[in-house]
Amino acid sequence: MKVSIIIPFYNCPYVDQAINSALNQSYKNIEVILVDDGSTQYVEKIKPYLNRIKYLKKANGGTASALNHGIRHATGQYFAWLSSDDIFLKDKVERQLAFMNRTGALISYTAFTKIDANNNVINHIHYGQMNRADFMEQLLRGCPINGCTVMIDINLLNKVGMFDVNYKYSQDYEMWCRMLLHTHIYYYNEPLTLYRVHNAMGSVKYRSRMSREEELVKYRYNKYFQVYKHKYK
Repeated sequence: MKVSIIIPFYNCPYVDQAINSALNQSYKNIEVILVDDGSTQYVEKIKPYLNRIKYLKKANGGTASALNHGIRHATGQYFAWLSSDDIFLKDKVERQLAFMNRTGALISYTAFTKIDANNNVINHIHYGQMNRADFMEQLLRGCPINGCTVMIDINLLNKVGMFDVNYKYSQDYEMWCRMLLHTHIYYYNEPLTLYRVHNAMGSVKYRSRMSREEELVKYRYNKYFQVYKHKYK
């Protein structure tokens, strides 16, 4: 089973580290798709890898549009999202795919490790297991899912639709809410992604805008979850 690793890239100085971690996976049936979302800086860091990745260039449109563009060109049965400032551990794909095959999961997320700008470990983030109804209640409070820990069956994406480009900063949060209406989101309690925390990251620069969008997502899905969560209690 092929896994498509999609890396949205916009002026990120860490992009070479992300590409390296994707190409060096222990699971070899992969394709790495880098979507250049109109970058004007650090493009030279991509050049050494052009013969080993799919390189797609587009006008700047934001993370959701970059992910969607990559997904449309993906040929894998599964999709994994890697931000250009994050790093996959070497066995990330292998272990998570095995977990999904064991459980029958169509979508899963994992624990992760926070690192700083110099790759120093800050801490490890773990979550508890939740049933589907409890997950709905959690998502109405906030999103526990780190998007770069997620792996998704492409058939599920085809069913629920692409990332909503109307959400510039919370496209992942909206997607997980939408997917939970169709299937359970499984949790694998192993930290398989290094999540970089730095001053230039979007969740720091656009925190207030992200918070406003998150409130819109909660309002949008509250009515659906109130109906569905009792069914899956």
